[in-house]
Amino acid sequence: MDKPYGYFFGGTMQLEVKTKDKIYPLILERGAIRHIKDYIQLNGEAFLISDTGVPKEYKEIILEQFPEAKLFEFKQGEASKNYRILESIHEAMLEAHLSRKDYVIALGGGVVGDISGFAAATYMRGIRYINIPTTSLAQIDSSIGGKTAIDMGKKKNCVGAFWQPDAVIVDVDTLKTLDKRQFHNGLAEAVKAGLIKDKELFSLFEKGKIEENIEEIIERSLRIKKEVVEKDEREQGERKLLNFGHSYGHAYESYYDFDQYLHGECVAMGMMTILKNEEIKERLKIVLEKLELPISCEADKGEIARLVMHDKKADHNTISIVQVDEIGKAHLEQWSMEEIRSHLG
Repeated sequence: MDKPYGYFFGGTMQLEVKTKDKIYPLILERGAIRHIKDYIQLNGEAFLISDTGVPKEYKEIILEQFPEAKLFEFKQGEASKNYRILESIHEAMLEAHLSRKDYVIALGGGVVGDISGFAAATYMRGIRYINIPTTSLAQIDSSIGGKTAIDMGKKKNCVGAFWQPDAVIVDVDTLKTLDKRQFHNGLAEAVKAGLIKDKELFSLFEKGKIEENIEEIIERSLRIKKEVVEKDEREQGERKLLNFGHSYGHAYESYYDFDQYLHGECVAMGMMTILKNEEIKERLKIVLEKLELPISCEADKGEIARLVMHDKKADHNTISIVQVDEIGKAHLEQWSMEEIRSHLG
């Protein structure tokens, strides 16, 4: 049985993510990156994928533990999550003579996890991979669940696969190298998790000091994601609730060419755009301002509406959106193009 919140045996929390086809460990431990090999008991060679935003020190720590591993590194940023970089990764994997017995180690944020997982899913029809998230966004949200993808032009995550990792290892100490903007960027996903599933988590942002509660924030967020994924791995029902704020959020990202705003910042604006309940909206606004996250932007409303309707959650003339009428509870609604436009003011 999973332990209650705040349970750290010797400073380590370990859960199991149980999907239809795989069970894998989810480990939350300060300093875990320094002894990753204790958790990776897989036969075969390792292939490390990272980006230029990950400190050199972290890459060296991993390579010291896996001296035969090859490193593939690409430029930091959403703009690198494309076919060209994916092809380069596949070519490097071939040159390294990786087989189905080998595995990929993804070291970095959400972009690294997305493209590494997709490369693992598509190389030789699928090889194993380990996810080591080093940003608040990846640790809180994207590191578990098996969603892997690349972008296609302005369309975010429209080419991808469900491919579960063989382990996820979260080292909170790696967040120390993030600047304030990147740190707060990821917390937007934890705010979302609180709004849709955990009022106590949302309360931590309203009343508590974020840095002092970061382990509990990450733990609660991961438990929510784990429980939802176990019930609905392929996003046919309940998992859609995790998209709260993302329909408009992805549209804002695309509108600004994945450049002006970070993902969590766009999700923050997306949540503010979608909410109908004015009391919750005001409480959310206070939390977002506390985190120095944007609540609105000057994007062209017609273009945002068009981009929303091109989201992968759209079905011809309607789109499935997530609404919150009570903190800790969410539900799905089908909106028309007219409703999408009306919420843009």
